[in-house]
Amino acid sequence: IADEGAAALAGMLGFNTELTKLDLGNNVIDYEGSVALAKGVSENASLKVLNLSGNYLGGLGAKALSEGMRENATIEELYLSGNDIGDEGTEQLMQSLKAMKMPLKKLDLSNSGLSRAGISSLCAYLKSEGCDLAWLSLYMNDVSSAGAQELAEALRVNSSLEHLDIGGNNIGLDGVRAVAEAIKENKGITTLEMGYNPLSKEGAEVLAEQIKFDAKITTLRLGWCKLGFEGGQAIADALRFNETIGTLDLRGNTLGDKGVSALSQSLKIVGLEGLSQLDLGYNEIKDDGAFALAQAMKANPEGAAASINMSNNYITKMGKTALEEAASMVNEFTGKEVSIQY
Repeated sequence: IADEGAAALAGMLGFNTELTKLDLGNNVIDYEGSVALAKGVSENASLKVLNLSGNYLGGLGAKALSEGMRENATIEELYLSGNDIGDEGTEQLMQSLKAMKMPLKKLDLSNSGLSRAGISSLCAYLKSEGCDLAWLSLYMNDVSSAGAQELAEALRVNSSLEHLDIGGNNIGLDGVRAVAEAIKENKGITTLEMGYNPLSKEGAEVLAEQIKFDAKITTLRLGWCKLGFEGGQAIADALRFNETIGTLDLRGNTLGDKGVSALSQSLKIVGLEGLSQLDLGYNEIKDDGAFALAQAMKANPEGAAASINMSNNYITKMGKTALEEAASMVNEFTGKEVSIQY
């Protein structure tokens, strides 16, 4: 719809009292459209969700929109992914969010061109007294380990955040160590997404120590983090003690048969029944790994995950048969349907 269409829609926002969600994602909206929407948002009294992902707002458009957000008293969710708002746009937005009459609940700043300065502005917002943000995505920016350390300090103070996605941000060992230590003190985060960061086995070991006795994290996503067999083994060892993780994503970490065998040893433990979704795709797993996982499912049918992704590995018909037989046995003993994707 471009700027002209955005302006037309913005014109009706001032008097519409029923619209609660406006999705304008991927519509080639630029600065002029942002200015028009900002005016409409400032006058609207019903909108709760605004999605502008995949447009061309840039820093100036984000600044214009920020002024409208400052006057709005209803918006709870804002999605700005892929708009390249950069550090300057982020700083303006954070200032407005602090002044908003209705605290924001969800914020998507993924793929927004943020670097250290933008993260600093965000952290100041997260520490502010009025922040009530529960869901935050910073996926595919340039947080880096230094930015992650600053974010960790904010997490020690913030008590509202439940879902944090910092995947694809070039966060290494120092960064993951800072985040892990902060999560010990943070009482709210239940979902942690750190995929596509070069954590390595050392980073996995740091995280494993944190989740071992953590009673909050229910979803942990570590896909494509260069964990290797040893990193996978560290996570596997932590699962022997953790009682809350229900979703575990370990895609693309070159775990191989040895890594899956280590994980399977933990999954055999009777009483470990929280895991419901397990993603092991792209891990160079062969039949031996499939056999080990099948044995774990048989040994602890109550603890078998309901959804297991084994796609893009090297499992032959024999390995698949072993897994399917194990899934049938789980169903027979527990009534649970196990879905396995290849």
